Formats: sequence, C-alpha cells, structure tokens
Amino acid sequence: MRKLAILLAASTALLPLSLTAARPQTPLPAPAQQSPFTFEKVMVPMRDGAKMETVILRPRGQTGPLPILFQRTPYGVPQATPPTVPGGWKSLVDDGYIFVFQSMRGRFGSDGAFTLSTAVHPNDPKAVDEATDAYDSIDWLVKHVPDTNGKVGMWGVSYPGFAAAVALVHPHPALKAVSPQAAWIDYWQNDDLHRNGALRLSYVADWVYSLQQTKESLEDFPYDSVDTYESLLKIGTLEGLDQGYFKGKIPMATALLDHPDHDSFYTDQNWQKALGKTTVPTLNVAGFWDQEDPWGSWQIYAKQQQNDPDHLSVMVAGPWAHGTWQGKMDKLGNIPLGRDTGVEFREQIQTPFFRYWLHGIGTKPDYHARILQSGSNVWKSYANWPPKGTTATSLYLRADGSLSFDAPPPTEACRDYVSDPANPVPFRERPISPTYPRPEWRWWESADQRFVDHRPDVLSYVSAPLTADLTVTGALAAQLQASTSGTDSDFVVKLIDVLPEDDAKFDENASLGGYPRQLNGYQWPIAMEVRRGRFLASDTKPQALVPGKVMQWDVPLRDHDHVFQKGHRIMVQVQSSWFPVIDRNPQSFVPNIGRAKPGDFVKATQKVCAGSKIALPVMR
Repeated sequence: MRKLAILLAASTALLPLSLTAARPQTPLPAPAQQSPFTFEKVMVPMRDGAKMETVILRPRGQTGPLPILFQRTPYGVPQATPPTVPGGWKSLVDDGYIFVFQSMRGRFGSDGAFTLSTAVHPNDPKAVDEATDAYDSIDWLVKHVPDTNGKVGMWGVSYPGFAAAVALVHPHPALKAVSPQAAWIDYWQNDDLHRNGALRLSYVADWVYSLQQTKESLEDFPYDSVDTYESLLKIGTLEGLDQGYFKGKIPMATALLDHPDHDSFYTDQNWQKALGKTTVPTLNVAGFWDQEDPWGSWQIYAKQQQNDPDHLSVMVAGPWAHGTWQGKMDKLGNIPLGRDTGVEFREQIQTPFFRYWLHGIGTKPDYHARILQSGSNVWKSYANWPPKGTTATSLYLRADGSLSFDAPPPTEACRDYVSDPANPVPFRERPISPTYPRPEWRWWESADQRFVDHRPDVLSYVSAPLTADLTVTGALAAQLQASTSGTDSDFVVKLIDVLPEDDAKFDENASLGGYPRQLNGYQWPIAMEVRRGRFLASDTKPQALVPGKVMQWDVPLRDHDHVFQKGHRIMVQVQSSWFPVIDRNPQSFVPNIGRAKPGDFVKATQKVCAGSKIALPVMR
C-alpha cells in the first residue's frame, strides 16, 4: 500500500485505489448497483486563487444536517463512488457524515506546486501553506456544501495525518475535531526521511521518488535487481541516486544532499512548534511498530499537553505498523494479537470520538492515553503519559554476552566486532523487496531478528528466562559506552523479546517456508534505533570522532508499553549498519555522507564496553 493511500478508510477497500468495481466474469451485463453515496467533484478556491480538486461523498438517503469528515491527501481522490460501504467506515457511516476528500496543492487535479514542505507561516498574513489551504477549504465547505450542521472533523493516516494535524496551527472556527494518525513533525528526527539524522536511503528512493516524479501518478523506482539491497549498494550514495536516476528532477532529494546537517531547512519545517493553546479536540494515534512515522503523533500530543486546560487532546497507541489499525489487525506481522484490534480501535475509540464532538452524542474521553499494551494485548487507560508509578531500571550489557540488572565492574572487558561498509548488515531478510507494492515493508520492524543473530558484525546479549512478567511503560533508551577505530560511525541498538523455544506447537504439515516463520524462539524486536557518531556532540556542526576513544552513545528508543512475559528472555543486539533503510556510514569523517566517495568507506573495529545499558521504566 502506498504510504498510505489509506483514506482513513477501509479494512478492505482503499478508496483512491479501488473505487471502480471489478470487471464482471460473465459476458452478460451485470445489474446496476446503486452506491450508498452520491458523488460530486468541485474545485475549491484558495486565498491565492489556486483551486483544489475536491470530491464530496454524501450518504444516499440520509436526511437532516450532517457534519463533514474532511481529508486532504497527495495520493489522489476518489474518481467514483464506492459500490458498497468500505468495511472500515461502517460505524462512521451509521452515525452519518458527509465525506470530503481533497488533492493537496500541486497533486493530481489541484493547482500549484507540490514541494513536500511542512513549513507554516503563522505570522505572515500573505503566506500560503498547508495550514492556510486547510483553513480556506473548511471555510468554503461550510459555506457551500448544503445540509451540514456547520461542524467539520479532519482525519488522516500518514501524509493525510499531517494534513489534518497542521490545520491545528490556525484552526477554522468550524473545525471541531481532528484525528492526526501516524502524522509527522520532523523530517530530521524520526519521521520519513531520517532517523536521528541518519538518512533513510531506501525511503528516499521509493517514497520521495513516487511523489515527485510525476504530478498525476505514483511511479515505482526502477530497481535493476530483485534485491534492493544489491541495487542500492551498487548505487552507493544519495548523490549516486540523484545523479544516476533522479537526474536532479526530484527536488526533495537534491535538498537532502544540500542539507546534510540539522540546519534551518529542517527546523523551519517543524510546524508543530507553532501550536499554541489546545482549542480543538484531538485524537492522536500512533503504532509502536510504525515503520514510517513513529514520532510525530507523540510529539503533537506532548506539545498540546503543554497548554490543554480543557483536556481536549488524547493519545492512542498500540502494537500496530503504519496505519494498520484502519484495517484488519489481528496479527503484527507474524505475532498474533488474538483478535481484530483494528475493529476495536475504530468502533470503541475513533467512532465515539467523532460522534461526541461532531454529533454531540456520548461522552467525552476520560483518559489522556489509551494504550493497547503489547505482550499482554490488554487495553490500558492512563491519566498521564508517561504514566506515574514506574521505576527507572538499568539492564546492563555484560562482556560474556549476558544481560544483567547488576552493574559490571568498570574493569570488565569490552566486546568488539569489525564493521565493513562493503558488507552492511541488512535491515531485513534478503532479497529485500521494494517498499511498494509488496507487503514485507509494512512488517519489518516486528520481524524475527534471527536472520542477523550470530553475524560476526552483530553483538547479541541475552538474559536468563524471566521468573516473572516485566512491564516497561514510557520512554526507553540505550546508553552505550563504545568506541570506533574510525573517525565516524553508527551504532544501531535493538531491544528484543525472545519467545520460549516451546512457545507454540509447530504444525508439521505447514507449507514450505513455514518452519523458519514459527514463533518458537522468535526474536521479536520491541524497539530499534540508530545513532550517528558525527552528531553526538552537535547535529548542526558535526565532528569527527577520536579513534579508539570510549564515549557515551545515547540512543533513544521512543515510547512503549510492553510486557516481557514470564519465561521469555530479553535480548539486545548492537550493530553498525542497517542497510538500505539507513545509508551507509563511511566510517571515515567526510563533510557530507551523501557525497562520500568510494575511497571514504573503510572497515572499522567497534567496541562496546563496561557500563553499556538499556534504561527501562519498569511498572511495579
């Protein structure tokens, strides 16, 4: 699924991609089926005269004033009515809404240029940006769409999630509820284009290319191999990608080359800083295993909490990949959840939220955070996030490859490995398919990590089986005491829940390929992140590392709520490449990694030393 061509839609039908019915299998004409919606396409004018392609789907046969659910997207709007109610919409349609979809500026039938910019200009009355386009669109809708109750809600997953969230910068008076889901705020930190300043190479090739190659389509990058690992290793760097394939026609890729450090190009686009007092009810939604935008929705919620006297902002999260809560969600990749948690989210949280704020029916959410806790698969309600009652606990990486809650002596030996940029550690099993349209990308963050365990350039540390459940709730982090023989380096840290060897009886009649997919001994990653050495002291003025000097590497592992169950073991893996989801660090300091030359890439000996630990907020 394109990132995401979900219109907050549908468990089975994603409107931009599947509005037309399948061709009949019989030569006889099929009887006409009346859609449950009426269809209208209009061009909505903005303050600068540009017009946005906008589609209005009104429930057929429903009378009386209805609220509007509005979504803005770069992925294309419906070109016809759906033949039936999309499965993910059922509870919303039962309540009654006018659904409105709009192509964002510069995409498909909308005027203007599409720049992928998230910058806003709240103090410039002449500026035009995504926030002003949202305001102008809502203003037009409430004045020109008949039979509305004057209330508008915005929603969206991924890019549409950002488009909904940015409307909060200067909300129109008619905007009464917003649900930014897998939204983003920061291209540098942990949304889409970087992870802690490390470039997401394969996503530039796949996502950025698809959005900027043409205006009215979503084209796939032309890989020359079935294994994107092999293709991108040959291409080498972002400059190789830009010059050899993009030919300078993908503006965002060129901008990333020109801005290798955390300068104003990125900080000016961090639109969330412009949020003031929370005045619009907001349902923020995130997936703990979101492989695309795991950061933004949490930060929007945190910013809103700074000035939310009327308790209008709430946070919802669960064991989900990017946007998967909008479809059938009974498994996180290979990890069973026991029931359809997507239905639970939509019917118990999303629909009641919009029902209360747009219809005035039901009750206001009485929680700050509603979390589907992984490991236990139990819904938790918290009065605060992070919740109170946790104890800061350190889990130490020991020289014998064990994990222990006991600190080692400072004289304990280091462990080492050789990192070779010519043979980087893959981020998932090879051959690695492109991001689109194959499903592997969606689930890679929950994939079994045994495919790299025991590689000579991956260190594994594992605990004894737990004698009781261990619940971690809040922000996780790693603190490595580590060195490199190079002048630049990456360290990737993975926190893993190792399932027992007898977790489930294996079906001996399973089809070919079933055996390595079983859950017995499964190394389930709970949190994974990278830290780039050149940015340890400053992400605006990168510095070369001192070869052989042991330094503290702080590696944030984001917010989680997880139960390591009794009998499970905890594992930590440490490595120095994660390719091609992250570009290769040359391991020799250069001004711009995106323009590194072949001779800049060198082997380096990495050491992980005494005092390295994982910081866990343990819920007692």
